[in-house]
Parts: sequence; C-alpha cells; structure tokens
Amino acid sequence: MARIVGVEIPGEKRIDIALRYIYGIGPSNAKVILAKAQIDPALRAKDLNEQQLSQIVHAIQDGKYIIEGDLRRELGMNLKRLQGIKCYRGIRHLRGLPVRGQRTSTNARTRKGPRKTVGVQRNPNAKTGIH
Repeated sequence: MARIVGVEIPGEKRIDIALRYIYGIGPSNAKVILAKAQIDPALRAKDLNEQQLSQIVHAIQDGKYIIEGDLRRELGMNLKRLQGIKCYRGIRHLRGLPVRGQRTSTNARTRKGPRKTVGVQRNPNAKTGIH
C-alpha cells in the first residue's frame, strides 16, 4: 500500500481511483492532480515509484487543496458558526432534522433515525382472554 499525505491508498486500484480515498479529493480533482503530476491515470497505485509519489504530493500541495483533517475541521467550524448565530440551518443541525427544506411529516428517516412508535405496552402478567 502506498501512502500519500498520511493516507494509505489501495495498491490494487488505478491511481485515479485510489486518490479518491483521500478525504477532499474526488473524481475531477484526481484527474487534475494526475495531469499536473504528468502521471498516467491507468497506472496501478502499487506500480508507482517514489519519484511519482512525490510528484503527486507536490501537485496536491501546490494546488492548495484542503484535504483530510483541515477540511474536516473547516466543515465543523462552519456548522459551529451556523449553530452559534442561531440561524435556521444551525437550529436544524442542532435538532438533527433535515436542513434543506425537505418534508418531515413523513420520510426524513435518515436524519430523524428509526421510528419511535408510542403504542400500548402489553402487560406480560395479564390474564389471557381464554377462560
């Protein structure tokens, strides 16, 4: 397994796919990075030599991409800011409800979690209906 900017990338995959394992690098960014580093996207990650790996790292750093911990921290700070100013989106994040205007009377199970049904609880010690 190759290691790029502190992330283990799978050796069996093509390098254009393997770069996506780095948080913050998607399909289009991976293509741009490989073009800048002048590396064939069809190469397998395990076939890269040290010089090619360093070219990729330099292309990522020169491109000013925000990746991994910095990106996670920035997103967290954005959420904290929204919650701190008590705006609508921030309150929706706090309450764990959909943020982007989806309906909540039905659906929205991804954000709200599994259904909490309130029904009659049967007493296990109650008599059965058969006499």
